[in-house]
Amino acid sequence: MITRYSRPDAVAIWSQETKYKIWFEIEAHAATRMAELGVIPREAAEAIWAKGKDATFDADRIDEIERTTKHDVIAFLTHVAEIVGEEARFLHQGMTSSDVLDTCFAVQLARSTDLLLGGVDRVLAALETRAKEHKHTPTVGRSHGIHAEPVTFGLKLAGYHAEFQRARRRLVTAREEIATCAISGAVGTFANVDPQVEAYVAEKMGLQVEPVSTQVIPRDRHAAYFAALGVVASSIERLATEIRHLQRTEVLEAEEFFDKGQKGSSAMPHKRNPILTENLTGLARLVRSSVVPAMENVALWHERDISHSSVERGIGPDATIHLDFALHRLAGVIERLNIYPDNMLKNLDRLGGLVFSQRVMLALTQAGVSREDAYAAVQENAMKVWRGEGAFIDFLKADPRVTLPGDQLEALFDLGYHTKNIDVIFDRVFGVA
Repeated sequence: MITRYSRPDAVAIWSQETKYKIWFEIEAHAATRMAELGVIPREAAEAIWAKGKDATFDADRIDEIERTTKHDVIAFLTHVAEIVGEEARFLHQGMTSSDVLDTCFAVQLARSTDLLLGGVDRVLAALETRAKEHKHTPTVGRSHGIHAEPVTFGLKLAGYHAEFQRARRRLVTAREEIATCAISGAVGTFANVDPQVEAYVAEKMGLQVEPVSTQVIPRDRHAAYFAALGVVASSIERLATEIRHLQRTEVLEAEEFFDKGQKGSSAMPHKRNPILTENLTGLARLVRSSVVPAMENVALWHERDISHSSVERGIGPDATIHLDFALHRLAGVIERLNIYPDNMLKNLDRLGGLVFSQRVMLALTQAGVSREDAYAAVQENAMKVWRGEGAFIDFLKADPRVTLPGDQLEALFDLGYHTKNIDVIFDRVFGVA
């Protein structure tokens, strides 16, 4: 995790303090249910809660113990015993380390996803506001980076809004799938711990029970989770890349907000660079770097091994913290985005009406010209415009193959024709007003 690209709320979920608090809660809830089942004394469970619930677990002390034990959960339990006293011997009855580690990891991922959903909601709100603001702002659509046909800038943003609606649904599904609890003991048979303990802990920790835990929660869940994060990161990058292209000097249809006193270059005082969206592109790559390791974690040996452990200690905090940061950075970019409708119109007219070529071709076919002949006539005249030889409408009027009257030709050069269904699309994305 890179501190520069993190928000405190996201970092806190992965702190040692939070982790040990969750570990204690898992152990203490398990002890409570074991006491109800008569496995351990009720007084012991009560003492564990009374002495441990407000305790501050000393990470340095746990690290010191682990240097001897070479086992993090045992080191933690040893430290808890130093705080709780004799009753601590009733902790971890029939449980195995993965019961604590995997259940804690599920809690942390679920809490992280709640933050991510908040970030997506902020992005959605920003996109909706700016899309509706520029619902009818004409701009050129591009395919292969080349002028295609007219669209509106609001329509561009509406498309991203629809994409982030899907991102939100993916995160909701990913959270549901990852939020599972395993308190099943060695190799997952419940031989030394009652399944009722697992159900109780799951309820208290806001999780579902894992149907079959082979001592670990199956890692296909985690692979799907990090894959979902990777897709969301890719959606962030797609929008960031669009803004970067639109900010190019030759285009300048939209631009990141440039604050008073901000500097663009240490060498060139005139520069206004798309640094935030470039940063978002890099963060997206960083988040996606967690996907392949998560996939490779699925194939653990037999009932368990720990080859996944070192990977998850890295990708868990890294991917969630950086994606959380990226979502809020993206929302800020959209909220403050400078948008230049005049430049959009200027660029739209840059090819002298060539963006209406399809409509001219279709009108010719409807007037009785074959599609092949209509295409050839329109394309030949368009290529003259590309070569800078004159105006498209003038070439069309002078071409005997173009049998349409001049006033009818001119009527085909109408922006409104291309935007007449914007309301239909907006209703699909935002709902009928």
